[in-house]
Amino acid sequence: MNPSSRTQSEIDLGGERCLVTVDEGMHEMIRQARLVARSSATVLIQGESGTGKELIARLIHRESGRARGPFVAINCAALPETLLESELFGHAKGSFTGATSDHRGRFLQATGGTLFLDEISEMAVSLQAKLLRVLQERVVDPVGGRQSVPFDARIIASTNRNLREMVKAGSFRNDLFYRLNVFPIRIPPLRERREDVRLLAEHFCKQFSRATSREVSLSPGALLALGRHAWEGNVRELESVIQRSVIMASGSVKGGAIAVRDLMIEIE
Repeated sequence: MNPSSRTQSEIDLGGERCLVTVDEGMHEMIRQARLVARSSATVLIQGESGTGKELIARLIHRESGRARGPFVAINCAALPETLLESELFGHAKGSFTGATSDHRGRFLQATGGTLFLDEISEMAVSLQAKLLRVLQERVVDPVGGRQSVPFDARIIASTNRNLREMVKAGSFRNDLFYRLNVFPIRIPPLRERREDVRLLAEHFCKQFSRATSREVSLSPGALLALGRHAWEGNVRELESVIQRSVIMASGSVKGGAIAVRDLMIEIE
């Protein structure tokens, strides 16, 4: 099929976040996301780093009955275990050095909306047990607190690893996996949707051109080179390459076309 004859999806998620695709597999994934958005089911989004897992989480939130509530995200790989527990569940004043006031954790901050647990696979096993209880009982126990606090938030988790293999290896709890894996969604890597490379590249080129107030476009040679690249970093890598290339090509007063030399990528 000619790529130009395929249906193009361009979903504005706010804050210059946009889901752009012409790939049939991505269209099916979006359909599934919109379907599960109507329910209260917990969702597990699986995909390599840089594929846009948070975008899909935001899409589910936006099209759910909780769209007017907050969308709260936390990267489970970004904090050590002790800080992550406090950030998730909150803490009471005086519960540890530096706790000068009560802190509402992300579960309570997401009340009425959606909590996105990014890279859940990086959570320590000891904290996984506490998370399981929270999901089962629908209450949180703030660090140093004396009583449990109920919460009301939709849970969406993501991972860039194979959780089934982690369960077999003993690094991820089996019961937590099944609690999270109610509705799994897989985002294909960019190398599996080559027709999206040009579409995304042109989208990012327009976006970053506006920021530089220069008219910058992609030359035929640059588009060909982009199509041949491996994109191990997926959409995030492509976005970074285009941003850097727009800066390189916008040096003239009128801007210009991005050439192959401006891309600074390894040509396959």
